[in-house]
Amino acid sequence: MKRSLCSLRRDGQKIFLQAVSAADPRNILFTHVSLRNNILHIGKKTYPLSRFERIFVAGTGKASAAMAANLERILGPRITAGSVNVKYGHGQELRYIHVQEAGHPLPDENGLKGAREIVRLLSNLTERDLVIFLISGGGSALLPFPLPGITLEEKQKVTDLLLGCGAPIQEMNTLRKHLSTLKGGGLARIAYPATLIALILSDVIGDPLDAIASGPTVPDPTTFKDCARILDRYELWGKVPPSVALYIQEGLEGKREETLKEGNPAFEKVYNLIVGNNILAMKAAKEKAKALGYRPLILSSLMEGEAREVAKVHAAIAREVLLSGNPIPPPACILSGGETTVTLKGKGKGGRNQEFALAAAFEIAGREEIVVLSAGTDGTDGPTDAAGAFADSQTIYRAKALGLDPWIYLKENDSYCFFEKLGDLLVTGPTGTNVMDLRIMLVRKPKTGRGSLR
Repeated sequence: MKRSLCSLRRDGQKIFLQAVSAADPRNILFTHVSLRNNILHIGKKTYPLSRFERIFVAGTGKASAAMAANLERILGPRITAGSVNVKYGHGQELRYIHVQEAGHPLPDENGLKGAREIVRLLSNLTERDLVIFLISGGGSALLPFPLPGITLEEKQKVTDLLLGCGAPIQEMNTLRKHLSTLKGGGLARIAYPATLIALILSDVIGDPLDAIASGPTVPDPTTFKDCARILDRYELWGKVPPSVALYIQEGLEGKREETLKEGNPAFEKVYNLIVGNNILAMKAAKEKAKALGYRPLILSSLMEGEAREVAKVHAAIAREVLLSGNPIPPPACILSGGETTVTLKGKGKGGRNQEFALAAAFEIAGREEIVVLSAGTDGTDGPTDAAGAFADSQTIYRAKALGLDPWIYLKENDSYCFFEKLGDLLVTGPTGTNVMDLRIMLVRKPKTGRGSLR
C-alpha cells in the first residue's frame, strides 16, 4: 500500500478514536452529574438527597455499565441497589450495581432475566425513592419483557424479520413498544410514584426521546395503526407469529390498551436528559481533523438510508473535492453521522459500516488520495467483532490481485470476510459508548495532476 494511503488511514483512525473519546460516559457524565453538600445536581435540576430514603440505579444499553460505574463514583454507598443490562462483552465489575450481559441485536433469555430483576427493583416504590435510569444504544433489544401472551421467542422472530427487511430503528421500536411491558413509557409506570431521572446517551437520528431504547421513560406517540402500517409495508402479516398479528389486530379494534401517552400521571416526576449524542462526537472529530491539518466539513449527523446507496453519495462528494475543490478544497475531512441500514439478500457476514466501505471502494477506485473509514462508535458493527472498515483507491485492485471478486462479496452481504482477507477491518473492542456511526472521508490532493481516473 502506498505511504500516502497509510498516512491517511492512520489519521482516519485518530479522528475516529477522538470522536469516541468525546462520547465516552467516563468523560461526559461528570459534566452533567455532580454531588455537592448532599445535593445531587443533574443538568439544570437539583435533588436534595435528604428528600429520599432510597436510591436505585437501573439501566439498559451497551454503555450502561460504564455510565453506572460513574454513578458509583459520584454516589457510592448512597446507592441502595441497582441493575443494568449490557451487551455481551460490554460489562464490568461494579460494587453496588449488578451487571447483566445479554443478547443484541436479538434479545435473549439473559436479557429477560435482567429485565425481570429491574422490574423487581423498581416495583412498589414510594415518593421517598429516587430512581436513576441509564439509557444508551442497544437499550431496546437489551430490555426484553414481552406482554403476557407473547413469548421472548416470538419477539425475537419479529426483530429478526425487521432486521432482514432493512427496517429503520424507529419502525423496529414502534413494534417493540407495543409488544413490551417496559417500553413506550412502561418503565415510568412501574417506578411511579418515585422520582425518576433518565440519563440518555442517544443512538437515534435526531435524538427523539420516544425512539431511544424504545422510550421506556417517555410518552409514546406511536399507535397500533403505525404498527399495522409497518407490517403492511414489509408484507409481514403472514410472517410474524400469530400471537403478534392477533395482538396488533385487537389493538386496532380497541381491545388492547395503547402505550402510555402524553399527560399520563406516570410522567409527572420524570426528568429525561440527553448527556451525549452523535453530533457531540462529530464536533470532536472535526477538531481533531483540523489539528491534523485537514479542512473539516460536517455533512450531517442525520444520515440514513441503504448503506450502499449512501456510500455512493459520499464517494461522489469525495471525488468532487478532489476534482473541483467543492464543497471544500483538499486536504479535506468530510464527516457524517447517523445510521444506515442493510437489506439482507445474501448469506454473508458483515455490518452496515463494512457494507458502506465496500460499496464506497468501487466508487473511489483509482483515486489515489481518498480514504474512507466507516465505523460504529460502540466498537461493533452488526454481528461482528469489528467496529467497521477502511476503503481506499486500491481496495478493489488489491482484492482482485488476491483472487477475490468484490461484487460477489457485496452481493452476498459478506463485507466482513472481504475486509478480513484484506486486513482492512477496524477492530477496537467495546468502547463503552454508543452514539451511532461515524463516516470519515479524507481527501488529499495528488502531488502531480488530478490523480488517475477510471
